[in-house]
Amino acid sequence: MNRIHQKLQEDKKILSIYFTAGYPSLNDTVKIIQDLEKNGVDMIEIGLPFSDPLADGPTIQASSTQALKNGMTTALLFQQLKDIRKSVSIPLIVMGYFNPVLQYGVEKFCKECQEIGIDGLILPDLPLDVYQENYETIFKKYGLVNVFLITPQTSDARIRQIDTASDGFIYMVSSASVTGSQDGFGNNQETYFERIADMKLKNPQVVGFGINNSETFLQATKQAKGAIIGSAFIKFLTQHGVDKIGDFVKGIRK
Repeated sequence: MNRIHQKLQEDKKILSIYFTAGYPSLNDTVKIIQDLEKNGVDMIEIGLPFSDPLADGPTIQASSTQALKNGMTTALLFQQLKDIRKSVSIPLIVMGYFNPVLQYGVEKFCKECQEIGIDGLILPDLPLDVYQENYETIFKKYGLVNVFLITPQTSDARIRQIDTASDGFIYMVSSASVTGSQDGFGNNQETYFERIADMKLKNPQVVGFGINNSETFLQATKQAKGAIIGSAFIKFLTQHGVDKIGDFVKGIRK
């Protein structure tokens, strides 16, 4: 069974953390992953930096730019992660844009993910129909869960389509804005969270965008299975470096 499926069966709210590989420093990737697990994070999204990140706000964009300047590449990320399963057991997901995957070679990319022990991929700009037509068999061959995104603007029909095609969790984007651009959730988001909960989807939902403290984590996970924190964690790394990761996680879990 894929580690993502195992984790989703646990009777708890899942805290997933996103960070950009190769940031703040090129060789911080493995230490960050190990420290996040050690401090009780349930799932990690490893950001593959890209020069034209469509959905990312300024914080994640800046971390991507710096990681690329530091020398981060897809091949180097795989090299850094080659022994990660000797020390880390929680689900690891690579999140990025489809262009670098395509350039690397989709099958080669998926095969290396399997060899390393990556459990899933989140590629926001890979459309469902293109995935199903061209890549689904490859992802499944290498045991990778492909995670799709929905937003408040996604129609019920499309959400049902995504739910049917999914096998893991659905990434529930909390608003139509970019990452890191909001603080807390208003009535619109509460209504959206309720609307999705009422749909009784087969896949659990994990909420992303706008979660930055214990209060927003609780709000986001009231009806969803878990929440993802990205920009707030990267801001923390920028300010405090990689040695105080435990303080950040405790602040969310308190």
